[in-house]
Amino acid sequence: MRLVGRLPAREGAARAESMSGSAPLPLSVFIIAQNEADRIGAVIRAVADLTDDLVVVDSGSTDGTQALAESLGARVIHNPWPGYGPQKRFAEAQCRHPWLLNLDADEVVPPALAAEIRALFAAGEPARPAWRLAIAEIFPGESRPHRWAYTLTPVRLYRLDAGRYAPSPVHDRVELRPGIEPGLLRARVHHFSVRSLGDQLIKLNRYSDQQADDLEARGVTIPAWRVFVELPGNFLKAYLGRRHFARGTYGFLTAMNYAISRHLRVAKHYERRRRAAAGNPRWAAGSPRAPLDRNGPNP
Repeated sequence: MRLVGRLPAREGAARAESMSGSAPLPLSVFIIAQNEADRIGAVIRAVADLTDDLVVVDSGSTDGTQALAESLGARVIHNPWPGYGPQKRFAEAQCRHPWLLNLDADEVVPPALAAEIRALFAAGEPARPAWRLAIAEIFPGESRPHRWAYTLTPVRLYRLDAGRYAPSPVHDRVELRPGIEPGLLRARVHHFSVRSLGDQLIKLNRYSDQQADDLEARGVTIPAWRVFVELPGNFLKAYLGRRHFARGTYGFLTAMNYAISRHLRVAKHYERRRRAAAGNPRWAAGSPRAPLDRNGPNP
């Protein structure tokens, strides 16, 4: 436990600097990445003034991601890909500060959110030990989130003693200690998750392999009838529920990609069960492979 008393003059001056926006916060920022040279630069630059401890955990980039991140002041650490949750837990352990901010390599903090984060620390320790960030998707050709953009609100700013990422290989979420109620910051993270429709399909197809692995590992069985409804049901979920209809033709296409990926998860699960019932060896083509990037799977 950190005791807070009267600040020495030097520490008080440092805090005044932090309040004015000219000094880093007692905050580590960590990013997991692989082959993100085209996107990670904007992510790092957007938070460079918030921290003196920016950690990039790379799982084997071949496009110069490591050198780019280092040139922008990040501390780059290699760790072979163990899955989403385990990789983020590894990254947490590399951080030097008690407060952590996690970003994916395609998530940019706009100035309004950076100012909001800085304001949390203006009077010392933030009022809550964990905060949700609104993460809004941005499609190719857009410079900012659409007013109706689908937005997730996961915990991304938190004290390490308040929670940690769950060890699930396919779900990356922070599990908080019982009784902790996170706050919610208002400004939205800009999520440039889609490079192209083709790249998105490749990523989601490989992620569906991991989902099928996870279902098998947990002993979960999805009934066969779901194969017939998964695609149309999830198209409606994305097109109407996630408001992709507001994005015109491109929104229709991304909704289709989402639906196809959810269908593939169930289809691969069904195929594995069918082969197992026939006495064939376990078939898991693609399961040793990870997605092309290490960002969350949300399209």
